[in-house]
Amino acid sequence: MSARPKIDTAQRRARLAMRHLLAPAHRCTSPEQVAQAVVALHATDPATVFLSTGARLDRPGTAALERALYEDRTLVRMHGMRHTLFVFPAELAPVVQASTMRKVAEKERRGLLAFAAEGGFDAAWLAKTEQRTLAALGEAGQATGARLGELVPELREAITVAAGKPYEAKQTIGVRLLRVMGMEGSIVRDRPIGGWTSGQHQWALREALPELPVAAAQAELVRHWLASYGPATEEDVKWWTGWGLREVRAALAACEAVPVDLTEGTGFVLADATDPVPEPAPWAALLPALDPTPMGWRQRDWYLPTENRAELFDRSGNIGPTVWWNGRIVGGWAQRADGELALEYLEEVGADAEAAVAAEAAGLQAWLGTTRVTPRFRTPLERRLSG
Repeated sequence: MSARPKIDTAQRRARLAMRHLLAPAHRCTSPEQVAQAVVALHATDPATVFLSTGARLDRPGTAALERALYEDRTLVRMHGMRHTLFVFPAELAPVVQASTMRKVAEKERRGLLAFAAEGGFDAAWLAKTEQRTLAALGEAGQATGARLGELVPELREAITVAAGKPYEAKQTIGVRLLRVMGMEGSIVRDRPIGGWTSGQHQWALREALPELPVAAAQAELVRHWLASYGPATEEDVKWWTGWGLREVRAALAACEAVPVDLTEGTGFVLADATDPVPEPAPWAALLPALDPTPMGWRQRDWYLPTENRAELFDRSGNIGPTVWWNGRIVGGWAQRADGELALEYLEEVGADAEAAVAAEAAGLQAWLGTTRVTPRFRTPLERRLSG
């Protein structure tokens, strides 16, 4: 019996530099290439999509990404793994919908029906309101939730939630209904109101996605993910997808993933990815809060020492802006009110690293210009540096 392939930490960092387009020699020319390389760009914070893309482009900017999202539709913003909002390559949208979101959307739909019933609105009323919303959106082309509430007054109907409790509040039918419709795929988040950092988006109609079998879609999603993030453990795949362990193991088997030895235990790669990759030239990168690379694995010791995590994560597990050197997180960064980028190292890195990081910071600051970016999820280091 041949020995199981072993992939050490240095090799994992080399693969990260190449596959995630972070080393300068591997950066690319289009947002579509970036999205394909990392599979999914976190989009809960609108600025993250642009900053994550810019960190991997030869010539960062906003125009190409806006064109891909809102004109060419080669990228799509939708809910995905762990109920989180992402930007995916358009061709991957049916896979994400079938593998992950269909089940979630069904649960959300049941919750919506129960919520509406609390206010005295039955399923027939809700279905009619939904059809009126689709018709209004088709006529308008695109509209914010507030504008849709003007066009379809039923969306403004408010229902009390948690009645009698300290956190009692009123919530409109529109907030819940538009979210469910987005999860189901009948509507999509479109161009924002304001600049690229704005969180106030418009809605637009979306073409129906092809129906795929769940198991086949799960295998396809894991295949894409391992091509970018492998080697990875079962726990990594389970965490990233949000699936149960049985689903993870079935998908790994279906895409014929190969077990390998890691420092953390058994990992998996695609069958054509067991051979070593060349070591890249020394590289530095400044990645934004919620970037897909630091958020890509559950087990992070190989690129982030445990003792540095408290500074870089908020209490919900969201990572802030990070400084990278040769495949490791070595510090953090933030933008101050005057636009200056502030850096802090969490360990000694040496003069070569500091010079490379300074060059990346100067490039990012020049690109941002007068734009000010404050992460939606604030971390201890980012708060301290931005103050």
